[in-house]
Amino acid sequence: MELKAKEEERINKINIENRIPKDPFRHLKRGYLFMYNLVQFLGFSWIFVNMTVRLFMLGKDSFFDTFHTTADMMYLCQTLAVMEIVNTLIGLIRAPLVPVLLQVFGRNFILFLVLGGVEEMQSKAVVFFVFYIWSLVEIFRYPFYMLSCIDIEWKVLTWIRYSIWIPLYPLGILAEAVTVIQAIPVFNSTGRFSFSLPSPLNFTIPFSVVLQLHLVALFLGPFVNFRHLYKQRKRHLGPKKRKAH
Repeated sequence: MELKAKEEERINKINIENRIPKDPFRHLKRGYLFMYNLVQFLGFSWIFVNMTVRLFMLGKDSFFDTFHTTADMMYLCQTLAVMEIVNTLIGLIRAPLVPVLLQVFGRNFILFLVLGGVEEMQSKAVVFFVFYIWSLVEIFRYPFYMLSCIDIEWKVLTWIRYSIWIPLYPLGILAEAVTVIQAIPVFNSTGRFSFSLPSPLNFTIPFSVVLQLHLVALFLGPFVNFRHLYKQRKRHLGPKKRKAH
């Protein structure tokens, strides 16, 4: 009777699986996601290795030309990161949209506007710490997703991916906050990105106001990401439930 029940359960399972329509583009989607994560991994690895080698060779002097030596690759990687928003919107990846938006737009705001907007910010030592933390997070995150595309799980990599954010994300927020604080007087003196309101208001809003608002968001927005990352860590690294016999 027990064998008969198991056989019927197996047949029912096969029948249910056969009723589910298979996605004809499944392998194409997986191939695209694999290549996307591979390209991002290689890009951030190049940044990380470049910065590490220069740090050992030049010491603290490498801090001040980080932007000029790695910005092009960082621009490329962070531009490609916009595809993560697209992938989430069209359902290629299962991820909450808000944390993805916060991370991608938050980083791109710092990179393209704050650092790329004025040359005075590009020689600041804080750029080194921002780029180094970003790349250190990503050289573990992207390989994890890359291997997931081909159904491979490396337990050590899984643990690092869902644990490394605990020290690095707060440090990254601190580094970005320092960047914004240092940028406020620079943008005040240059008037870069300031915009004037039309009549009858007739007054100019300096870009430093936007920076101050972003500084507030830097300390409020991460609670959404931390909550999301904590749930992911608990799901992937928490105790596995045993099946009842």
